[in-house]
Amino acid sequence: MSGSSSSTSRFIGELQRTHRCGDLRASDIGKEVVLFGWVATRRDHGGCIFIDLRDRDGRTQIVFDPGFTPEAVAGGGKVVDAEVKAAHAIAEQARTEWVIGVRGVVRSRGGNVNAKMPTGEIEVGIVEAVVFNKAETPPFEINDDVDTREEVRLQYRYLDLRRPKLQRTLRVRHLINQTTRNYFSDNGFLELETPYMVKYTPGGARNFLVPSRMTPGSFYALAESPQLYKQLFMVAGFDRYFQIVKCFRDEDLRIDRQPEFTQIDVEMSFVAQNDIFKMMEGLVFGIWKAASGIDLKESYPTGRFPQLPFYESMRRFGNDKPDMRFALEHVDLTELTLEHKGGGIPFLGEIAAKFESGKLRRDLPGEIIKAICVPAKYEMSRAETDKLEDFVKSMGAKGLARAKVGADGAWTQSPLAKTITKEFREAINAACGAKEGDLLLFQFGRASVVQTVMANLRVHLGKKLKLIPEVGHGGTFNFLWVVDPPLFEHDEDTGKWAAAHHAFTRPHDSSVPLLETDPGKVLCYRYDLVLNGFEIGGGSIRLHDPEVQSRVFTALGIDEAEARKKFGFLLDALKHGAPPHGGVAIGMDRLAMLLSGAESLRDVIPFPKTQKGTDLLTEAPTPVTNDQLAELHVRVVAEAEAK
Repeated sequence: MSGSSSSTSRFIGELQRTHRCGDLRASDIGKEVVLFGWVATRRDHGGCIFIDLRDRDGRTQIVFDPGFTPEAVAGGGKVVDAEVKAAHAIAEQARTEWVIGVRGVVRSRGGNVNAKMPTGEIEVGIVEAVVFNKAETPPFEINDDVDTREEVRLQYRYLDLRRPKLQRTLRVRHLINQTTRNYFSDNGFLELETPYMVKYTPGGARNFLVPSRMTPGSFYALAESPQLYKQLFMVAGFDRYFQIVKCFRDEDLRIDRQPEFTQIDVEMSFVAQNDIFKMMEGLVFGIWKAASGIDLKESYPTGRFPQLPFYESMRRFGNDKPDMRFALEHVDLTELTLEHKGGGIPFLGEIAAKFESGKLRRDLPGEIIKAICVPAKYEMSRAETDKLEDFVKSMGAKGLARAKVGADGAWTQSPLAKTITKEFREAINAACGAKEGDLLLFQFGRASVVQTVMANLRVHLGKKLKLIPEVGHGGTFNFLWVVDPPLFEHDEDTGKWAAAHHAFTRPHDSSVPLLETDPGKVLCYRYDLVLNGFEIGGGSIRLHDPEVQSRVFTALGIDEAEARKKFGFLLDALKHGAPPHGGVAIGMDRLAMLLSGAESLRDVIPFPKTQKGTDLLTEAPTPVTNDQLAELHVRVVAEAEAK
């Protein structure tokens, strides 16, 4: 048969698909089947034509043999010799990515089993076929090993999505969605929706703005999260809310960030921090089991994830999202340096003098000194350590001080060795646990720079020394809650305090007296869920007490008028019987990326944006006409004019 309308109607309406291309096994031998799909490969062996037919569930080898006999069909299926020959004629014309339907019988491949395919024990002898649609030659091969530039694949994303790897990844995303909905429904949550177009509130990420035609000169903001609305649900008495929701942020993009993303959003009333942890841990365990078949209880037999205080995380790893799959922890040498007054090293002596004179405070360390000890077994050459210096300079560091530890504890291959005192050197070796042959790497200076550089250097070393894979999870999933961070962060340039997360985070009860006297020591009930060095979720227990809320605003320098201007509708709601509540949001895209081992968020989002925020498939964003702008009362400012 050809691709006539009658042939199509017969296959779609009369025969209908019996199996998907990844379904058939040896137990199906002898069955008559109907398959639909795309031609993945075609091989003409001079009579018999072999095609791998592909759909979203896999591949099946089908065989077009002009000598196929009616006796070969089991189950009473009717075979016409002319149809067998017509099917063979179709196979002669067929090319990759043609969409076809076939009817045939499952038979054994005998000694030609393909162990790489789940369907590799069988093939289907074809007695009838139809061409649903021909296809032009695609701009790249549809396989997982494609080396075509990503820009081309994104331009033809509908073809890229045919690749088995991406289809498996999007299946993982589906399973995450289904598991999430079932889990929360079973635990008494309601799936409630919140607006996408909201009031712009300053602070946090930059918003996308949407002009209002009906209110000229005014704009909506696309919601960066449902934060305020989900708190209003708690005030409204809904008690347990969840939503799988789109969020929007106009930020510079990177490997784990997109302008529009999806999060699993949760809020609960009458709960403490630990209640939220238990609920989310149960969700993660369920997702891993459903989407990958992995039982996390083998790694976490109590069903709980460990917790790490924020300041300990910063001390040991330089950030609040540490990858705990490997060691190479930081050693903070700041106090040791002050104790030894720089230990004979001039630039460390300058830092010590700043503390001694009061220019730097121990409770607000503007400058710190840190080290990483690389064990001798990794045998890093001088050339390799020189490349490490290039790496840290790319992040804004001035250089990378280093020293090799000799047999007697002395330092070699280091200018530091010329002036350092014996006592200071021995104290550093002891603090770092450094032994003969170990390599010490140092950073010192502004705390924010040192922490960032050393955190990234640690991960860089982890990959370089093959302690963790360059991409993906490597079969190891290390979860961690980072807890008890500061409520405020100190702006080193202005000397003022700002909310580290948002102004509605509840401080620890023991920290409330410090709001007026020592804001830097106020800890709060905020938390992040970390997986393999990526923050996959975060949230907090909210402030529902108006009195404490007022004191937090005072610490931030926000007066009543400014508070009402920014948050008036939420403050009013909290005065009308707000229950104690808290919540969390998990990044769906990031979760899918880490679970599936994908290289970037673009691999787990069906139609992603490039790093420049463009959609190569539809060529968005695009200019609009002057008439459209006039209707919205919007004028475009030329780039030169904007500057």
